[in-house]
Amino acid sequence: MANKHSNKPKPDDRSDNVEKLQSMVQDTIQNIEKSHETMRFTDGEEKQEIEAKNKRREEAIDAMRDEIKDEYNALD
Repeated sequence: MANKHSNKPKPDDRSDNVEKLQSMVQDTIQNIEKSHETMRFTDGEEKQEIEAKNKRREEAIDAMRDEIKDEYNALD
């Protein structure tokens, strides 16, 4: 007979979400900084692609920072 508890979901552990999100923000900032170095040696379409990607990265950082605030407030 199958174990009834084998499909039970893990409890929601949000205790380290803020830390994980902060790490993700730092990684994304580092990626932006590295791309600025790369852009020094590129031009044209490749440079435009990097700029567009950095814009998306900055939007992602804003969203992650909002989520950090939400997660931090949820810990109270």
